[in-house]
Amino acid sequence: MTEPSGETAPEAPEDLDQDAVEEDAAEQEAAGREDAAPSSGTAGATEASEAVESAGTEAADGAEASKDAAPELSEAQAELAAQRELRARIEARKAEKSGPVESGGKLSGTAADLLAAVRAVEGGSASGGAFYAPAPEPPRAPRPPETTVRPAAPAAPPAPTAGALAGVREVLARGGAPETLAGQVAAALGEQAAEALTEDPWRLLAVTGVRPEQADGFARALLGGACGPDDPRRAVALTVWLLDRAALRGHTALTLDEVAAGLARHEVPDPEKAVETAVSEGAVLVFQEEEPEGAEPEDAEEGEPSEAAVASDEGPVEPPLLGLDRYALAEESLADGLARLVRTVTAEEWDGGELERAVGGHGLVLHTGGEAARAEPLALAAAARERGLRVLVTVHDAERPGDGERAAGTTVPLAALLSGTAGPGRDEEGALALDLLVVLDAPQLDVETGAMLVEALPDGCRLVLGGDPEVLGSAGPGAVFADALAARVCPRVASRRPDPGPLGELVSGIGVGELNQVEAPGKEVVIVPVRDAGEAVHRTVQLVADSVPRAFGLSPEQTRVITVGHGGSAGTRALNTALKQRLNPGPGRFGGYDPGDRVAYAPAPGRTVTGTVLGADPEGLRLSTGEGEVVVPKERVESALRHGWALTAHQAAGGRWPAVVVVLPGDAAPGLSRPWVYTAFGRAERHLSVVHGVDQALPRSVAEVLAPARTTRLRPLLIGLLATPDEE
Repeated sequence: MTEPSGETAPEAPEDLDQDAVEEDAAEQEAAGREDAAPSSGTAGATEASEAVESAGTEAADGAEASKDAAPELSEAQAELAAQRELRARIEARKAEKSGPVESGGKLSGTAADLLAAVRAVEGGSASGGAFYAPAPEPPRAPRPPETTVRPAAPAAPPAPTAGALAGVREVLARGGAPETLAGQVAAALGEQAAEALTEDPWRLLAVTGVRPEQADGFARALLGGACGPDDPRRAVALTVWLLDRAALRGHTALTLDEVAAGLARHEVPDPEKAVETAVSEGAVLVFQEEEPEGAEPEDAEEGEPSEAAVASDEGPVEPPLLGLDRYALAEESLADGLARLVRTVTAEEWDGGELERAVGGHGLVLHTGGEAARAEPLALAAAARERGLRVLVTVHDAERPGDGERAAGTTVPLAALLSGTAGPGRDEEGALALDLLVVLDAPQLDVETGAMLVEALPDGCRLVLGGDPEVLGSAGPGAVFADALAARVCPRVASRRPDPGPLGELVSGIGVGELNQVEAPGKEVVIVPVRDAGEAVHRTVQLVADSVPRAFGLSPEQTRVITVGHGGSAGTRALNTALKQRLNPGPGRFGGYDPGDRVAYAPAPGRTVTGTVLGADPEGLRLSTGEGEVVVPKERVESALRHGWALTAHQAAGGRWPAVVVVLPGDAAPGLSRPWVYTAFGRAERHLSVVHGVDQALPRSVAEVLAPARTTRLRPLLIGLLATPDEE
């Protein structure tokens, strides 16, 4: 990288108030910080109240829970409800094709089947791989090409009744918890929330942001002397909470040892017994994964087999895994859906390049490459349309420019496709009217979104998952693209098209662990050294407002700032405060926002939509986004909205802007890794400024620090269903 002489360091401005920008609870978890164990003494209502009032938000990248007592249904919630209804219909259809499995517990459906199968393995009456290879379902009858019926909008789930809210408030008051949690408790636990909370105070952990020590204080206030660290209800709630927290870090499951260690940190006397209780109660599921026969070993970067794996007659056996039924269902459904597409496509001879030939002969194809490689699946889509096929390309970021097909309606945002607001219609079974779907930015697919997408594809539809495997993974749980690549069950086409120019050279080097100096005669890459966080904020504002527009003729709206986290003296909060003061000053009369403010809106955990504030009305704050106009209900403005001139790398993944300013103050070093740097630097199209205050931590992180491995089950499920000789 070069450091042009045109940039000179100004005098350091005053530091921003660091106390006003404390770090999010989700970021603390991502940094590996452990929760403090609850005290063993007794506490009254005052202690519980103080503890629960301090509960922080835990949904990733600003997807915080609503604090309203009785939240109205937002557009995002309606979208999620539509997706849930679609999944419910699909699962009901699948259930009609198979008989029930005796499971005998409190579970039902897929969760009961899984638990019954696990118990059969434990008892020796079945092998561990037996329930991973069900008989293939008979193909559905072909749909008429003209069937394009859009599903009716689902009915909004009923809001908690006044009586239910009153009952929850009374229980919260008795336990010393803030009554403002009533709406969230009722939404999490249902109409009988007051009775459920009275019977099991630790169910308060189901509310986003509540932590174990706070739930312990609430339970002590309600139960008095009957409350103890070995209470089975506490054990079950903590086990579920640990798995929920793991999902924020991308895991769909954890090893039994990891869960037991987490329980021990929270003073559970017998963690193994606690896990057994949670399994027997049906709160969590247990899985015994096996390495299928003939599976190729993974290399170190794709995730080496655990050292704890033991040998068996059928191959290496991994340690037992624990998971929540929602992610188990999603991974099972996704694996089944991908296998169905592979089996129902009729192979054809397609002329053209390597990607076209692979897609002609297979139902599932993976395409890898950098930014320049995106042109190849787009060319594939155009060629498939010339063949008379029904084709669609879907992208992760609705604001991403340059895909060239948005105006024609042949490229749509993934969220809009799943919600039915864009894309083709669906038949009476919810299947999309498509012959080929190309998914760009596939590394950003979480397992639940992937399952919903694949289940919506008809038999015989071809699916291409494309993306850069070096970028940060999805904000939600799962590693769909990485697991599919590692499973080696379908063709994988690697693009040989390099990213051009100094930026392409820089990012390509980072991908192989090298932070190279590049020649940048047009100031494509600029290094701006800073001494402290206050100077980093000052220089960032200067770059966005003055230097970049003057040098490249770009407006501030065409520049995005990327930093490591939300908290800290140079996190997104501090940077957005400074940028608003310079770029769009105002009183913030609409819940802290003014027309013209850039914002990042989180309609659901793990999903970020960027846009601009248009104004406000009685319904809420109106935003202009790449997906159209969105109204954020006024009760969700505080929890689901942030200013958006500055983003985290996870929020920016999938997006691309003419200019990017990456801010690396000294305290950012612990959050850096090769995928983080690769993702942040790779968002720039024409110009990259690096506000650099981490010294040698930057090249060291690129060379040595990889992203933490995610614990998932999709890879062995795919191998069990589709194990064939590897096809390159």
